[in-house]
Amino acid sequence: MNVTDFYDRHPINEQQALAAIARRRGTAAGPLKPEDLFDYDQDHYGGLAAVETLARRAAIGAASRVLDVCAGLGGPARFLVSRFGCRVVALELNQGRAAGSCRLTRLVGLAGRVLVLRGDATALPLASARFDACLSQEALLHVEDKAAVLRECRRVLVPGGRLAFTDWIAYPRLDDRERERLREWTAATTLQTLDGYRRLLGRAGFGAVEAEDVSEQWRPVLRARVDMYRALRADTVARFGERWYHDYQQLYAFFLGLVEAGKLGGGRFTATR
Repeated sequence: MNVTDFYDRHPINEQQALAAIARRRGTAAGPLKPEDLFDYDQDHYGGLAAVETLARRAAIGAASRVLDVCAGLGGPARFLVSRFGCRVVALELNQGRAAGSCRLTRLVGLAGRVLVLRGDATALPLASARFDACLSQEALLHVEDKAAVLRECRRVLVPGGRLAFTDWIAYPRLDDRERERLREWTAATTLQTLDGYRRLLGRAGFGAVEAEDVSEQWRPVLRARVDMYRALRADTVARFGERWYHDYQQLYAFFLGLVEAGKLGGGRFTATR
């Protein structure tokens, strides 16, 4: 499966978020606020606390110019603007998710501070030395040429700018067959180790590299996601069919099993240009 197909049929999506908000609000009138979306538009692990942790590692403040690489529905970008008052460019390759991000951003009145840009993370359509911080969350597993993404992030950062990101990491016990199933089912083109990312960051020219294993923090989040996806059954079946819902549940059980077995985990990385 390629990454476009995977996210075209992902259960966390624009329609699901708006339907959930409508159920919560009922007949309540008035414009939506950014915080109305926060329970539904964070397509990553750890919720708002995880975004805030990366933001603080990247020293983001009100004057910061931030690039969110592989930004998905734009949930983290909207939170960063709301929480810190910064400006964010939300770069996303998938056309549907970029369009949904743009619509949701306009809907909550943040189009003036979040610019949604469709583009490839390995060849950023952006000028050099433009940003104070680059963030990304659980996205680089979908990118074959991770070294190119890291070089591009360094290129668009100002001197002293910070990169902070999270991604899935592989442990030695993850075998070739399991890697292939992850590629086929989740578009996980390649999986790095913690030390592998340290080396890639160093080769890209970054300094002050820090790498932290966050697998223990992610395990309860993964378990909670299983329950969340089950609760979304009606919406998922209505949009994609019973077969897709069943396959996704099977995929997530496989994914969680790898994490519980200590074959797959999460890493958080920070580095300075």
